[in-house]
Amino acid sequence: MAKEIERKFLVAGDFKTAVTKETKITQGYLSSVPERTVRVRIKGEKGFITIKGIGSKSGASRFEWEKEIPVNEVEDLLELCEPGVIDKTRFIVPEPSGLKFEVDEFYGNNEGLTVAEIELPAEDHPFEKPKWLGEEVTGDAKYYNSMLMKNPFKDW
Repeated sequence: MAKEIERKFLVAGDFKTAVTKETKITQGYLSSVPERTVRVRIKGEKGFITIKGIGSKSGASRFEWEKEIPVNEVEDLLELCEPGVIDKTRFIVPEPSGLKFEVDEFYGNNEGLTVAEIELPAEDHPFEKPKWLGEEVTGDAKYYNSMLMKNPFKDW
């Protein structure tokens, strides 16, 4: 069983000078219940379906399963998704130890929100926090993409 371990932060400064890659992402949720979110996503030129389980007590880890599927199938499945498709650009920013931050800049109803995540090999794994990294929001459900479609940033 795959396990995702990540920490999430607000972005409080300019990170774009350190970006090595950027990708447009459009995603929707077939199920957004916390016990099992089912997401479909177009990431660049590829399509994916992802299932995630409920988070740990800290909110930093949870089960994750993902499979690549054809983009046209994602487009069809987006028609069945719950209201509130997420549009964002993901920027990759390397971290000195070899890890990387994935910084998501949101559009549409979530315009103005920028969040950084770092995937870790263990919940207590150390990493260098760049100056542009702001408040930690790991485990705060309102920052989950599945919640941003229901309660977008513009309504906060």
